Amino acid sequence: MDIFKQSFKMSIQNIKGNKMRSFLTMLGIVIGVAAVIGLITLVQGVSDQILSEFSGLGAGTISVNAIGTAMKSGLTNNDIETLKQIDGVSGISPTVSLNSTAVMNNEVYDKVTVEGKAVVYFLENDAIDSGRAFSEADMDGNSRVCIVDETFINKVLQGQQVIGNTVRIGGYEYLIVGISKADNSIFSQMSDSSDSDGTVLIPYKNALRMAGKENIQSFEVYIEEGYSTSDVENSLRTALDAIYNQADNSYSILNMESLMDTMDSIQGMMSTMLGGIASIALLVGGIGIMNMMLVSVTERTKEIGLRKALGAEPSRIQAQFLIESVVLSVIGGIIGVILGLLIAFIAAMALDSQFSISFSAIALGVGFSLAVGIIFGWAPARRASKLNPIDALRSE
Repeated sequence: MDIFKQSFKMSIQNIKGNKMRSFLTMLGIVIGVAAVIGLITLVQGVSDQILSEFSGLGAGTISVNAIGTAMKSGLTNNDIETLKQIDGVSGISPTVSLNSTAVMNNEVYDKVTVEGKAVVYFLENDAIDSGRAFSEADMDGNSRVCIVDETFINKVLQGQQVIGNTVRIGGYEYLIVGISKADNSIFSQMSDSSDSDGTVLIPYKNALRMAGKENIQSFEVYIEEGYSTSDVENSLRTALDAIYNQADNSYSILNMESLMDTMDSIQGMMSTMLGGIASIALLVGGIGIMNMMLVSVTERTKEIGLRKALGAEPSRIQAQFLIESVVLSVIGGIIGVILGLLIAFIAAMALDSQFSISFSAIALGVGFSLAVGIIFGWAPARRASKLNPIDALRSE
C-alpha cells in the first residue's frame, strides 16, 4: 500500500510539473467523455419524455380508425356495442373531430376545433379542470352541452363568465358545463396552435350530426386491468374482419403499448450508436495519453536508470508510469462527466425537455476512460520497466 501511495504521489507531482502538456493530453478524454455523457443523457431525457407522453395518451389503450369499405362506411352503434362485448374491453370511446365556427356577442370565430367525446372518455382520463364532464343523459344527441379549453376562454369568451354561459357552435346554442385541463404534452408544444380559437368538446352524436356523418370512424378501446393488450387487439381484428367481410384496408389499429415498446427499443439503439460515435474521441484521447507517456519515458530515462541502480524493481517502475496514465485518464473522465452533464442540462432547457441523469452513461464514460488509461498506458510503462539501468544512465 505504501508503494502505491508513493507511486501515486510521484505521478501527481509529475502531472503538476507539466501542467500544459497534461491538460492537452487529457483534453481528448474530456471531449470524448463529455460527448458520451451529453449525447446519451440528452437522448434519454427526450425519449423518456416522449414515452411518458405516449403513456399519458393511453398505456392500455388501443386506437382504431375504421374507414370502412364502399359498401359500409365506419361503424354503427350496434357494431360498437358488439365490440364492447369482447373480453378485456372496459369501454369504447368514439371520437369525432372537425373544424367549425363559434359565435359570441355577434363576433364570429372560424378556427374552432370541435371534438365529439363519450362518457367513457372522461371516466378513463383526468380531463376536467372545473365544472362537470358529460353524463349518460347527454349522449342522446339532443343535449347541447359543451366543455371548453383555456384558449377558447381567452379568445372567444374574453373574460366573460364561463360555466353556465352559452355559445353558438356550428349554428346551435350550447351550454358550457365544464373547462378542460390544459394540454402540456410535447405533442401540443410541437403543434402550432397560435392561430386556433380553441377546442370545444361536445357529445359525439352531436359531433357526428355536425360533421354530416352517420357512422363512427375513429374510437379508443380501453383495456381492463389484467388483460393482455395484444390478446384484446387480436380479438378486435377478428371482430372487425367479420364486420367488414375480410375487406383489405378497411380499418387500422394502433396499439400504444406496442408503439412504446418499439420506441424504447429505438432509444436503446440510438444510445448505443451515439455512445459508439462519441467513443472515437476517447480512442483519440487514449492515443494522446500513450504519446505523452512515451515522451515522458524518454525524458526521464536517467531518472529511471538511477532508480533501478538504487534497487527499484521493474514492477514498481511499471506501476508508477501506469498509475500516472490512469490518473490522467480518470481526471479527464471526471471533468468530462461534469462537462457532459452541464451540456445536456443546457440543451434540455433549450429544448424544453426532461433532464435526467443517466448513471449508466456516467459509468460507461468513467469506465471507458479508466480502460483507456490502463490500455494506452501499459506499453509506455512496460517500456520504462524494461530499460537497462546502465544504458539509461549513459543516455544524454
